[in-house]
Formats: sequence, structure tokens, C-alpha cells
Amino acid sequence: MKDSLARRLQQVAAHFEEVGLLLSQPEVMADQDRFRDLSREYAQLEPLVSTWSAWNDAREARDNAREIRDEASGDAEMAELAAEELAESERQTEALEAQLRVLLLPRDPDDDKNIFLEVRAGTGGDEAGLFAADLFRMYGRYAEKNGWRVEIMSASASDLGGYREVVARVEGDGAFAHLKYESGTHRVQRVPETESQGRIHTSACTVAILPEQEDVEGVDVQAGDLRIDTFRASGAGGQHVNTTDSAIRITHLPTGLVVECQDERSQHKNKARALSLLRARLLEQERERQAGEQAESRRLQVGSGDRSQRIRTYNFPQGRVTDHRIGLTVYKLDEVLAGNLDLLVEPLREEQQARLLAEAESG
Repeated sequence: MKDSLARRLQQVAAHFEEVGLLLSQPEVMADQDRFRDLSREYAQLEPLVSTWSAWNDAREARDNAREIRDEASGDAEMAELAAEELAESERQTEALEAQLRVLLLPRDPDDDKNIFLEVRAGTGGDEAGLFAADLFRMYGRYAEKNGWRVEIMSASASDLGGYREVVARVEGDGAFAHLKYESGTHRVQRVPETESQGRIHTSACTVAILPEQEDVEGVDVQAGDLRIDTFRASGAGGQHVNTTDSAIRITHLPTGLVVECQDERSQHKNKARALSLLRARLLEQERERQAGEQAESRRLQVGSGDRSQRIRTYNFPQGRVTDHRIGLTVYKLDEVLAGNLDLLVEPLREEQQARLLAEAESG
């Protein structure tokens, strides 16, 4: 390990101890906001510090094994055992060092945030609407597996029981970190139930994953720029039917962006949720504008909804799912739709880590 990397890890370990001490201070415990922020920082640093400790243990075992091997020149059996232990400890130190390099990569500041999940039917008519419902159920099952809470904010049903559009808020630790790679156009190839001749149709849906934002720097939302309408909710996702005009529709006049929320019975809560979604969309719009020239960083973003612009294809006749960004194909379509999204999410995260590591080493 390079000295510069070791020094950096030592500094992190020292800071981790400082944070731990602060968390035990009565004045910090009495300040809920500070205690929450420090607790979050402590939890984020803990995997790095524990891995650093394990690396030091493995290095000590490696040095001891090397010393025993060198001193056992007259004892063939002892030398062989020491050589085996040396090889194992060297393997461990190399693996742990690789983990440390990944853990030291800059964190996405949005990774721990809740998200807004938006699924919209694209090319394909009614079949696209049915596929939108399939995708939304897939994300709901994945959220359930992770212990996250899903609240449908607004939904527009299609004729055959699918969705023209569905917007939900997903609340849970690491929701954005796990689902941020889902933004883009998803294509499906299958025989629709209404197809009498058994022909395979191709349809598409777009998915957008937006981190929930409380305060958005650089995005100015003035009250005079908003038109706020109330209406009677029809029952988001079939959950309930409001008997008062508690649903909220907000139009951002300068951009024409429109957001709705009809999940809560409280008009005040619906307005707060809708404003939060508006901020998230405005921030994403600003990010797209600023990063327009960075094609590589935009490859996960939403396309037009046309089936030719795709990040992933779900082929039902062959039972396969292909992620076109990393060339990954798995023949476990049923498992993926049942919510086992880690089959695709983890390789995407690993690819991103590998790219960041390559950039860090080349820099």
C-alpha cells in the first residue's frame, strides 16, 4: 500500500474516533440535528474503518508468517505451513486493499436520500401501459425486500389496467444509491394478451429516479411562479377516494412543469409533497443543462420514450433481461420482475466503481 493511501486511512480512522467521542457528549445528544448528522457520518465511516482495521490485522499476519518461514529453514514442515499462511494473508491484504480503494471513492451526496419514482408508458399503446404497471410492481417488490415505504403520489390508468403514468415517493435508507441506475428507457418484447396471431410486439416505458430535495441551491422557486390548483382525488392507485378537494396540482409557469399529489387526505401534506417533487424535477433539469456536454455521465438519463432509445430490454419469449449500458444479459426475467433487481443493480454499481477507480488512478 502506498504511504499516501495509508496516511489518508489513518486520518479517517482518527476522525472516526473523534466522531464517536462527540456522539457520547451530553450537549451533542441534546441537539437532535447535530446528533443525527454525526450519527450518519459515523455510520458512513464505519465500513471503511473496520476494513482498514482488518487490513492491518492481515498485514500483521502476513509479516509474522514471512518471519516464521524465513526462520524455519531447517524445518521443512514448518516452512511449508508458514508459506501457506503467508500466501493466504497476502491474498487477504490484496483483497482488503481493493475494498479500501472502493470505500475511499467520493460518495454521491444523494445516495442516502429518498426518491421520486416516475414510470411513463412510451411507444406501444396499451401494451406499453401494461408494461409500465409491470415495472412499477417490480420496483414495489424491490422496495419491499429492502424495507422501504412506497407512496403513490399520482397515477393515470390506461384502458387495460396499466398505467399511462405513475409517480411515487420511495422512502428508505439508500433508495437513491440502489435505484439511480434505473433512469432511462426500458423496452419489452413479448406477445400481448390481445394478439391473436402470436406475434411479438415491442413497447417501451421511461423510468425517472429523482432524489428528494429539501433545499435546492441554484434553483429559485418563487411563489409568483406557481399556479396551485386543488381538485378531488380519484384515489391514487386505488388506495382511497377523497371526499374533499385535497389533491394538489402545481404548475411552474416559467418552465411549464406540472406536478400532482393526491395520496394524502391532507391538502397541506399533498402540497408539501408536490413542492418537493417540483424541486427535484427542477434540479434534475438544471443538472441536465449543466452536464449536457458530458455524454458519458448522461448515459443513464431518460430518453424520449421511443423504443429505439433503450437502456434495458426485457425479452419474455427468451426469459432474458439485457442491460445495454454494460452488455449484461441474465436469463432470470421472472426473478427480476419479482423484485430481485440486485441481479442488475449490483453489476451496474460495480461498473461505476471500476470507472471511478480508473479515473482516480489515471489522475
